[in-house]
Amino acid sequence: QMQLEVSGGGLVPVGGTMTLSCAASGYTTCGYDLSWYRQAPGETRYSVAGADSDGTMRVTDSVKGRFTLSQNSAKNTIYLQMNDLKPEDSAMYYCNVYWCPHIGSRYNRWGQGTQVNVSS
Repeated sequence: QMQLEVSGGGLVPVGGTMTLSCAASGYTTCGYDLSWYRQAPGETRYSVAGADSDGTMRVTDSVKGRFTLSQNSAKNTIYLQMNDLKPEDSAMYYCNVYWCPHIGSRYNRWGQGTQVNVSS
């Protein structure tokens, strides 16, 4: 079974820093494509940052210069370091994974959301 272990989240002051992590485990024929999404109340869930199984990393333009995505490939883990947090960053953050339990088949799963609240 594919499993996602998420850590981080909680309350943080404006301008503060918080790091989220997401670790994947389970059988795959193509590695893991891990990414972070976020969704604020009344808004659409959208991608914030991601790293595929080859280590290619990306962050969305709205958080460039403040958020940094890194990975530990040996542990199948991604880390999202969020700096200079703003109230607009308050959201439920979700880890997402694509994997291939069989060659030619690609599946997607959401991890448990973690709430990030930036106080104003």
